[in-house]
Amino acid sequence: MKNKAPKKDTYHISNFEDTKLKVLNWAQQFSTFCFLDNHHYHTAHSSLECVLAAGARRFIKAEAGDALNQLQNAIDEKKSWLFGHLSYDLKNEVEALSTTNPYKLGFPDLYFFEPEVVVHLSQEKIIIEAIDPMAVWAQIKQQELVVIETSTNAAVTLTARLSKQAYIDIIKKLQQHILRGDCYEVNFCQEFFAENAAINPLAVYKKLGELSPNPFSALYRVQNNWLLCASPERFLRKEGYTVLSQPIKGTSKRVMDNPTEDEANKNQLLQSEKDKSENVMVVDLVRNDLAKICEEGTVAVDELFGVYSFPNVHQMISTISGRLLPDKDFSSIIRASFPMGSMTGAPKLKVMQLIEQYEQVKRGIFAGAVGYISPDGDFDFNVVIRSIMYNARSGYLSVLAGSGITYYSNPESEWEECLLKAAAMKKALAKN
Repeated sequence: MKNKAPKKDTYHISNFEDTKLKVLNWAQQFSTFCFLDNHHYHTAHSSLECVLAAGARRFIKAEAGDALNQLQNAIDEKKSWLFGHLSYDLKNEVEALSTTNPYKLGFPDLYFFEPEVVVHLSQEKIIIEAIDPMAVWAQIKQQELVVIETSTNAAVTLTARLSKQAYIDIIKKLQQHILRGDCYEVNFCQEFFAENAAINPLAVYKKLGELSPNPFSALYRVQNNWLLCASPERFLRKEGYTVLSQPIKGTSKRVMDNPTEDEANKNQLLQSEKDKSENVMVVDLVRNDLAKICEEGTVAVDELFGVYSFPNVHQMISTISGRLLPDKDFSSIIRASFPMGSMTGAPKLKVMQLIEQYEQVKRGIFAGAVGYISPDGDFDFNVVIRSIMYNARSGYLSVLAGSGITYYSNPESEWEECLLKAAAMKKALAKN
């Protein structure tokens, strides 16, 4: 069966939200699946509205060292959909770096799979690619319109890995590195965690999506490892010979019940010299990365300091694009641009060394990327932030949050920004 070529059928739907829930419920039978959700954000560079990849016809699982070569071989071997993730710790393959911090989640450094079934869901139709699309559609239609309970959905209380004072002390040490000229800006992350947690990942993901419906959201499962992601940020997209990156640097709080204050917060972000300096620093870093793989003179900043409003925060987003050199394959594109500048800092190599020195845990899939490679070689990947990572076997649950540290950063304000970024995940884990 797995050697047969899949077919593609289209069916009309009458209720998008109901069908989406049925698709998610249907996916729970698979030990490997990836659900990507745009949450109806329509921009000039919108991603697919909703796509599910389920079951593995073949897969590539690798740790940093030769992982990108293995993935490139799989891409070259057969034109097909591939869904999966790039862990932040592929930095150890891209650069001469290593990782010694503990990691209790279990995601491999790289994992991609060719799905048995691909489901594209839009407002009025569902497209199913499978050996028997009609049978898949019949199974989806039979699903319940409630979240199927698979485990206890008890409240989960997160514990900060660092005390507030310990966090502030580290920020001051990082600012000394900046003062000495070691770096200009560094993205420092801290962990909030729980042990022996028992959650229903779909129920928590659905709640997270209601609290924070962001355009690069994902529910991703690799065996016992779950990612519940509400990311607002794109890492990199390829369409034909065009590559595009949209780094986020700059955050301010939404005040939904006070439009005047909300607008003031938005304008404050737009005028913030600190946030603009961080943003332009990352823009320069991305331009430098893309210049390695793009035709000379084609790398351009399409938008600088765009402020976009999401349910919980305003974000400052810039867009950089370029035209790829014709000989650049997927692995060479990733080697030139990964990890993303918004989650590292500048200069990238030095700050990755400082991140390893001062952070308490291995980032793993956090600050990495989840997405897809299409049969024609196009791709789209998010930045894994605003996420819950969960190991269903051990019960270990992790939320990481960070911010860009400069010499002018106020350590207490950076602590508050981390709490703001983690707020939706904490609410999603609270008891209904």
